[in-house]
Amino acid sequence: MDAERPQRALRDAGDTIRTGPIGTQPERPFEEVVDALLRASHLAGANDIPALVAQHAVTLGGHDAVLHLVDLQQRNLVPFLPTGPSWSDAHRTLKVDSTVAGRAYQHVQIQTQDLAAHGGSGTKVWLPLLDGTERLGVLGVTVHDGSALERNDGLLAVQLQRFASLVAELIVTKTLYGDTVVRLRRTAPMGLAAEIQWQLLPPLTFANETVTVAAGLEPAYEVAGDSVDYAVDGDVARFAVFDGMGHGLASAQLVSLVVAAYRNARRTGLGLAETAAHMDAAVTEIFRGEAFSTGVVGELDTVAGILTWMSAGHPEPLLIRDGRLVRILNVQPSLPFGLGRELAGSQASVDVGSEHLQPGDTLLFYTDGVTEARSPGGEFFGQARLVDLVVRNLAANLPAPETLRRLVRSLLEHQAGDLSDDATLLLVQWHGHPAGPPHS
Repeated sequence: MDAERPQRALRDAGDTIRTGPIGTQPERPFEEVVDALLRASHLAGANDIPALVAQHAVTLGGHDAVLHLVDLQQRNLVPFLPTGPSWSDAHRTLKVDSTVAGRAYQHVQIQTQDLAAHGGSGTKVWLPLLDGTERLGVLGVTVHDGSALERNDGLLAVQLQRFASLVAELIVTKTLYGDTVVRLRRTAPMGLAAEIQWQLLPPLTFANETVTVAAGLEPAYEVAGDSVDYAVDGDVARFAVFDGMGHGLASAQLVSLVVAAYRNARRTGLGLAETAAHMDAAVTEIFRGEAFSTGVVGELDTVAGILTWMSAGHPEPLLIRDGRLVRILNVQPSLPFGLGRELAGSQASVDVGSEHLQPGDTLLFYTDGVTEARSPGGEFFGQARLVDLVVRNLAANLPAPETLRRLVRSLLEHQAGDLSDDATLLLVQWHGHPAGPPHS
């Protein structure tokens, strides 16, 4: 294959679509527009996506289509632009907390903006970019006539949303083949330990009809010893939070082993007690009692709403129901992973707790870096503040990932942006079985 062939294929695919006046319906059916974008994407890298999006959005009656991807700490929406100085000059980074684009990101809802108020013309449409329920950023598209979004039962708005959904999936897929998107989302140098940790993480948001999972980690560019993991398969959601001893690269290596051992046990089909023993044995074998990790590991039957969990010297999970903390989930803790076999003998038992949830219940798991974060004046962030923030944001009907984003922001503000310890949160919501309560 000659060096020009991929780029020629991209150009040829784009040339197959004719464009009409801005703000009108496309000359070709929506399915053909999507098909053309998909065909063009087959020979595209991540760096080609912005130009493809701008080119194909025109066929839907929009122009000036620009992607903004959220940065790692979810503070800013960073423009993901085609190469060229004219694009760079025309667009800027947008704040998540103070812009219309940011509102679309926060509430996962389409937002419109009359450009006449800012000396322009037309209507800017901001659409959330979602990989499932994982928020990647927003797509901004300008239409000449904002009323076109509502004509024909809102057909244009629906088509733009579907277009944004396809674009989001392309971004996720193409991210795997290069560093373009990864670099764009970073606003500061990342330490090696944090690099290891971020490579371990699953997507930080998942949701289906029965359960929502959302996670957050800080300090994003220096996190080392904390980690989270989860897997939702069939009628079971499995999840864990870990806090490895120490800081830096050694701590990252430790918790990498813990997560790998957890996944290995989970995928082998081991129960909670056996999983705990498996992780403990792995850490003991490598670190010989010189390092350990605390953790809490849970399983949720998403049909019956039965939660089971075990703790290895970790802060106790919290159960929030009807806008208040109803229970601290106590269980006799085992020793941290890496110390159990050494100090208690290989036959030490693991206490597994059980709790019957109600539809709408929220579980909150965290590391001690959250509640023990100190303000410059020495005040702890504390459990009460943690619960209050979760309750108030959920009561405002914010999505779980947005609730967690605001919680992490409050935590950073409390400690003046300089966390002295890793701080990790995992929020799990059980919505109940979609067909109603299970029969006894």
